[in-house]
Amino acid sequence: MNQLHLFLPCAAGVEGFLADEVHAITGLSGHDLLVGRGGVMVRGLWRDAMLLNLHSRLAQRVLVQLSQSLYRNENDLYRAASEVAWEIWFSTRESFKIEVTAQHSPLTSLNFAALRVKDAIADRFRAKKGARPDVETRQPDVRVHLHLTTDEATIYIDTSGEALFKRGWREDKGDAPLKETLAAAMIAATGWDPHGEQAQPLYDPCCGSGTVVIEAAQIARRIPAGILRRFAFEKLVPYQKHVWEAMLDEAEAAILPESPVGIYGSDVAHRMVDFAQRNADRAGVGKTVQLRGGDALQRMPPCEQPGIMLLNPPYGERIAAAGSAGRSAGDRMAVVERAGRETAQTEDGVEFFGQLATHWKKNYSGWSAWMLTPDLKLPGKMRLKEARRTPMWNGPIECRLFRFDMVRGTVKPRKAAGDAAEGGAP
Repeated sequence: MNQLHLFLPCAAGVEGFLADEVHAITGLSGHDLLVGRGGVMVRGLWRDAMLLNLHSRLAQRVLVQLSQSLYRNENDLYRAASEVAWEIWFSTRESFKIEVTAQHSPLTSLNFAALRVKDAIADRFRAKKGARPDVETRQPDVRVHLHLTTDEATIYIDTSGEALFKRGWREDKGDAPLKETLAAAMIAATGWDPHGEQAQPLYDPCCGSGTVVIEAAQIARRIPAGILRRFAFEKLVPYQKHVWEAMLDEAEAAILPESPVGIYGSDVAHRMVDFAQRNADRAGVGKTVQLRGGDALQRMPPCEQPGIMLLNPPYGERIAAAGSAGRSAGDRMAVVERAGRETAQTEDGVEFFGQLATHWKKNYSGWSAWMLTPDLKLPGKMRLKEARRTPMWNGPIECRLFRFDMVRGTVKPRKAAGDAAEGGAP
């Protein structure tokens, strides 16, 4: 096919990292690779769209832009959709669905906007082919995305299908699991390179169902993010099975038999460690990650070489469980209620983050700890000075990825906590 205009949406704050990833995957740069708000715009080929679906860890989807025009009402949307040559993308055998997003659109009903685009597609097929494809809202073969701003309508066809964070290996999960794309963004933000000259081990002491360590292990082994799943482009007209299979063969040939660095995870809840192990097995890295149960406030470094700790700090029940993995759920939830929302505490009433900082300062000299949290006052609670803070969004929640460099010594006195919360690099 001719050159395509691709849009890869991503979480806010991840755009720069995604642009670097797209360049590494496709080699594209300059005017062919532009960073936008909430995503990256790419001028590439059909092959690039398939490569990005297979390898991208940061993109939410890979969309092909088919139309962009001004609009004032639903009739303008019908006209724009009618002018798209849908018959070169899919046939009457495939079902389809319209998904609408909007920012400051003047239209009163997005459902009616979707209906008009659906009508335009059906009418064009009926005129060109004498039949129309079916609409399927649950599991469509083809997803058409309509994005509306104040006066501009953009129509895309989705080459991914299900969102790309659905890698195909996560079946066991706890409450509010970290999305795979966000875990990959956290890894990218640290600059961790398991194949570089200064390669370091990576450790998540609050690993939950294993998302961070599994993403890291696949990166270290060069296992593509999408190797286990199917994609919507396999149902589209431009798809050629032999080209895709050759691409998969090439990717599988590049997989390393083992990681060049150690990758470790632990969690106070042994049930979560079991979940993480099963997920790792499905992801093909069951023997690459080293998982153990244990309280983050007591767990010693997993290896002699200092490295990177990367974690989404536990709140609520998982904090209450620290040091009390054997207690009943009722006992643990009672502790959560006593702890309240403002100050995270362990089951014996000690401030969790202050104790964690003390443990790290004493036992993790030379390590860098990276923590993703919506709590912008976390450095003050830990009485540590952050070396870096990276804005990152977890869905609609604004977060910061704080970096703390561990130097042996005592934690700052509580009097300095307020100052520490305001300090640090922007």
